[in-house]
Amino acid sequence: MPSTLFRRAALALSGAAVLATAAVGDAQTIKQPGDFPVVQLTAGMNLIRAEVAATEADREQGLMYRKHLAPNGGMLFVFDDVAGHCFWMKNTEIPLSIAFIRDDGTVTDVDEMQAQTENNHCPTRAIRYALEMNRGWFSQHGIGPGTRIGGLPAPR
Repeated sequence: MPSTLFRRAALALSGAAVLATAAVGDAQTIKQPGDFPVVQLTAGMNLIRAEVAATEADREQGLMYRKHLAPNGGMLFVFDDVAGHCFWMKNTEIPLSIAFIRDDGTVTDVDEMQAQTENNHCPTRAIRYALEMNRGWFSQHGIGPGTRIGGLPAPR
C-alpha cells in the first residue's frame, strides 16, 4: 500500500512539472503585434488593417495581453468550419467590439465586450469569420447587421 501511494504522489509531481514546463513554453510563444499575417478589409468607406488569426493557436490567443489596438486596426478570426463560434475576453486588457460575419462577408451581429470578462459572446447564426475592433468602432462607423465586409481571405 505505501508503494502505491508513493507512485501516485510521484505521478502527481511529474504531472505538475509537465504543466509548469508547458506554461513556461506557452509564455514564450505568445505572438506580439506584427507576428500575425495582415489583410486590408473594407467596411463601407472604411479601411481596416486586420491581423489574421486562422490557426487554432492564433485564434486561442487573439488579442490577449495587448495594451492597445490601433484606431482602424483589428483582428480577423478565420474558422475552418461555419458554426456558432463564441468569444470571451479572458486575459484581454482592452474593451472590444466584435462583428460576426458569414462566408459572403455579411455581418450578422455586432456585440460589445468588456475587458477581462468570461461572458460568452455568440453569433445568432453560423459564421466563418469574426472581426474584433476597439469598443464602439462599428457603431461609430455605422457598421451593423447587413453590412458587407470586403477583402476577407479564403478559409484554409
